[in-house]
Amino acid sequence: MQRILTAAIIGLIFGAGIAISGMINPAKVLNFFDFAGTWDPSLAFVMGGALAVTALGYRFVLKRPAPLFDKSFHLPTSRKMDVPLLGGAAVFGIGWGITGFCPGGAIPALGLGETDAFIFVGAMLGGIALARLVRHAFAKRAATANA
Repeated sequence: MQRILTAAIIGLIFGAGIAISGMINPAKVLNFFDFAGTWDPSLAFVMGGALAVTALGYRFVLKRPAPLFDKSFHLPTSRKMDVPLLGGAAVFGIGWGITGFCPGGAIPALGLGETDAFIFVGAMLGGIALARLVRHAFAKRAATANA
């Protein structure tokens, strides 16, 4: 129960930060990408602030032997850049550039009843399901080929 409560509090803090910074507004995000027009650098400041907090947080938290509510830290072990990683990054970037939403901004926007956010999150969930199906199909085909 303590893990769920902690996750909910952290999610609320993150969502409030995204809302206060205006990053749930897709027009504001899209203006960041419009260098030749109505460029708005505020997204760079939000990202820079997040990067600074994360860098400091990692230095502080990873000095602990274990997290408070788990037995060990769950950090990525692979540093390999492969097709799924690059493809996922490309799809994420294209989707963000087209819609002005990323998951971090779209989910708090759901709480405000943004219709576009519901469409985005639905499409995102569909994309996740499709990616899992494709990954499962490739894994099954590889297992069959190796048998």
